[in-house]
Amino acid sequence: MTSVWKTKVLPGLNKIFDKDGKKAAAAAFFKSFNKEEIGKEVEDKKTELEPKVVEAYEASPPEVKALFKDNKPVKITKKNSAAATKFLDELAKIDFPGAKLVSDAVAKSGATPLAPLVTFILDKAAPFIPKEAEEPKAEPEPAAAVEATSREVAVEEEKKEEVAATEEAAAPAETSEVAVAEEKKEEEKKEEEAEKKEEEVAAAPAPPAEDK
Repeated sequence: MTSVWKTKVLPGLNKIFDKDGKKAAAAAFFKSFNKEEIGKEVEDKKTELEPKVVEAYEASPPEVKALFKDNKPVKITKKNSAAATKFLDELAKIDFPGAKLVSDAVAKSGATPLAPLVTFILDKAAPFIPKEAEEPKAEPEPAAAVEATSREVAVEEEKKEEVAATEEAAAPAETSEVAVAEEKKEEEKKEEEAEKKEEEVAAAPAPPAEDK
């Protein structure tokens, strides 16, 4: 029963669902593709490959560079499959190991059934892309923004100076008020003492009159 399924039923179903033979071609390519051999070749040629990969990457459009964003493994989706295929073709042009084989297979069977192998090649190329190239550089602040910030700082400094000057001016005034208050107390004390003396003099008995 198993042999009948493999020899007659399964091939018949494949013909119905894979009329153009793309899935069958992709499956056959998967079996023939040797990842270990490709990985070893990449390792052996890394000194030669690095400058070529960097040059291809830097010449690529933003959608290709987005594939390697945040130094994460490449993930093929429907939205970025065109960008992945485009960079795969660029890698094939510089003779990156395995890129030409996968690129030709994608041209025959499409990117979807061969997405794992496209990802494999791009992940092998990722270590050659410099980190600073992956991270977008911060845009310099506009001159107007810098000038506005400088003005704000200057205004704050002026306010601080005005507050300090006001405090210094207030200090002598407070000292003067204290001195006036002390002087007034002294005068009141003297007046009280003078009044007491006058009362004592008035209260003293008059001296007796002398006999003539």
